[in-house]
Amino acid sequence: MAGFRSLARQVRDPRCDLALRRYSLRKCLERFAPYGHRATWDHLCSRHSMEPEDRAPDPVRLVAALDELEEARTVWLGYEEEFAERRKREKHDGLRQPGSFDDWHRRTWGGCGTALCPDPAVHPTAPLGDVLRRLISALEADPGARCPACTESRIVWTQDLDHEPWFGPVCAGCGILVPRPVLTSAALAESKRVRRKDLASVA
Repeated sequence: MAGFRSLARQVRDPRCDLALRRYSLRKCLERFAPYGHRATWDHLCSRHSMEPEDRAPDPVRLVAALDELEEARTVWLGYEEEFAERRKREKHDGLRQPGSFDDWHRRTWGGCGTALCPDPAVHPTAPLGDVLRRLISALEADPGARCPACTESRIVWTQDLDHEPWFGPVCAGCGILVPRPVLTSAALAESKRVRRKDLASVA
């Protein structure tokens, strides 16, 4: 099975037909898709003016989308290296039991679903790399009360997500599933209160 880098080479190869180059970019998202596969594809198409179903997109736009994806992947791989080093030090110091932060990281290993968007059509508009840098900064700082991707304060607890975690706090602004470790306990409690209020207004 081809890896991310070999697929990226196919995307850039002018000798390949455009349908294959587009297909290779879609396959890249099986290896790295911060918002989830469908939402990341929608994001790249929106930012680089490509039609999601166009089988022969402008090659310049196709490569620009790949450039954005690769830059974000570099950001995430750097973070994962630092994370692995930290866990090694913690284990050396006798801290073997992972906490809630590590539980979140386990589900996002490899960068898929790092800033998961449960609704594929709702995702941040900023470049992927910028969003990941903001997210990493928030993970390395004290918990706060706002979405790290867009600074929106309205975060809504959402049930019945399509995969693990099956529920959690979703930003009402940019649509990402906010990692619980970046939110204070008060912000998490408020997200659940907003959810209950929304349900009550529907009833």
